[in-house]
Amino acid sequence: MIPNDYRYFSRQSIGTKMFESLYVAFAEHVQRSPESIAVVSGADQVTYAGLDARARRVAAALRARGVGPDTLVGLSCERGVGLIAGLLGILAAGGAYLPLDPAYPAERVDYLLADSGAKIVVGSGPVAERLATAGLAVVDDDPEPVPGAEDFAPGSPAAADDLAYVIYTSGSTGAPKGVAVEHGNVLRLFAQTSPWFEFDDRDVWTWFHSASFDFSVWEIFGALLHGGRLVVVPASATRVPAGFAALLAAERVSILSQTPSAFRQLIAAVCDTSSRQGSPDPDLSALRLVVFGGERLNPALLRPWIDRFGTDQPQLVNMYGITETTVHVTYRRLTAADLDHPERSPIGVPIPDLRVTLHDPDGAPVPAGRPGQIWVAGPGVARGYLNRPELTAERFAVDSDGVRAYRSGDLAVRTASGDLEVLGRVDDQIKVRGFRIEPFEIESTLAGHPAVAAAVVAPRDYGDGDVRLVAHVRPARAADAAGPAADRLAEDLRAYAAGRLPAHLRPSTYELLKELPMTSNGKVDRALLRDREPGAGAPDASALADQVARIAEAVLDRGALARDLDLFDLGATSLAFVRIVAGVNDELGIALTGAELGEIASITRLAAAAAAALDPSAPSAV
Repeated sequence: MIPNDYRYFSRQSIGTKMFESLYVAFAEHVQRSPESIAVVSGADQVTYAGLDARARRVAAALRARGVGPDTLVGLSCERGVGLIAGLLGILAAGGAYLPLDPAYPAERVDYLLADSGAKIVVGSGPVAERLATAGLAVVDDDPEPVPGAEDFAPGSPAAADDLAYVIYTSGSTGAPKGVAVEHGNVLRLFAQTSPWFEFDDRDVWTWFHSASFDFSVWEIFGALLHGGRLVVVPASATRVPAGFAALLAAERVSILSQTPSAFRQLIAAVCDTSSRQGSPDPDLSALRLVVFGGERLNPALLRPWIDRFGTDQPQLVNMYGITETTVHVTYRRLTAADLDHPERSPIGVPIPDLRVTLHDPDGAPVPAGRPGQIWVAGPGVARGYLNRPELTAERFAVDSDGVRAYRSGDLAVRTASGDLEVLGRVDDQIKVRGFRIEPFEIESTLAGHPAVAAAVVAPRDYGDGDVRLVAHVRPARAADAAGPAADRLAEDLRAYAAGRLPAHLRPSTYELLKELPMTSNGKVDRALLRDREPGAGAPDASALADQVARIAEAVLDRGALARDLDLFDLGATSLAFVRIVAGVNDELGIALTGAELGEIASITRLAAAAAAALDPSAPSAV
């Protein structure tokens, strides 16, 4: 039986040693293999000893500022060696890290700092500079030598029940909420899953996901707690699947973690021979494990991959999880037989130290074969929501055996074999590209615009797993619901959202409606909005730039697009961008990958790249 107090599991073994904190577990590998490569980021690579030296400098600077157990420290760095050094430095000082994505709008960063109460930030770049100017204490992620840094002992005052990190998730009340996770929560995740995966120092992991998304916890510590190598996936490779596949081959990656949406793009790049236009196949023979998580998996999407690689090398594993339960909850080894049941999303069995029970709306357990809400109990359950005792009491309940459990809001059914299959949600929460999204948070932001009377946000699947957020807006003035006025308001709302919401919470499309559809109960009919057919694309044109613009506008389901702005700022997702490039290739008979566009993925640059591909002798305008 699972003990009521998860601190029973406070000392966790990684390999053959027992640890109470994440930094101490990392420091073990610094002592064991100091010259092994810890992190690779492009041409930049650092050994375990080198990474630890940077982390100690950060830790000494933080200690001098009073950081200790349960002190929350902001972390604002671009993804790379500096972020890992800063993260480890915070943990080595005994503190807990709060990811502040540099891409977040200033208003979002300010909210996270104010809500969390963090007074110190580790980082570099524009966000850190702005915070320092505003009077916040900022420590550079690679500071000058600090007195005492070299003598900093390879240990920390943190215990298993001290905070390790706080990650904010979308809030159903309109405000993001911070999930407080402890060292013991993370350590037992790897200790309990070790018999399944047998991670060791020979493994090479990718770091694909934002530090603000808890899948990154699995990636970062999966490598560093086992003495493995962590390969930073640059933003350009996350957008260009062919480039990502080439990175996997070049770095001999063995452990890959992906949301199903992201993996769908990789499948297209690896398994669709026509898209490579004669380029050699990437050598993925080192890949031994692909772990899915973050969103519902439709096994059917795996057919091209399984047809080519089978299910043994690499193994394919689906893991259901939630930020409040420390990344992963269940394990399911996927097989070719799963392809025959695309209507099912199998998530398997709980991690050994967790218990998953299914409950009806009143909280009573449901029998096998009946759908119910997932409750998760055991030492993976997080401390709760930061500074929100009422919400913590509401979502972190006590089950029928008196064990503290998290009520997930996810629906599942237990099959006759004992496996779990996830069905959907009991509320309006959705997942897009692995991010958990409460529509009300976006809706309340849009409603703050003076020209908006009401807004409803719903997902729309444009095919091939390309799910985007669509904002259905009723303007305050009926005249703004159509024509040029509607176009102007839609662009105003796009800019308004960009200044207040992170990229994953911004709608890709704005549809202006005179009235929002209602159910017979007087509520907005979200199902009807979700199933609305997208509008027609822009008219055809003969010029190359117009041709590219038409393809982009059709994929994004929008009218005239600004041609010099980044498509990702105009609402494109990674999947949408891949579809735009594929559309250009199909119509023009060329083989662009998207990497030709550089840092700005605009229509102008894409048209110039297409022109260069059609006439290689012509000068490039990119």
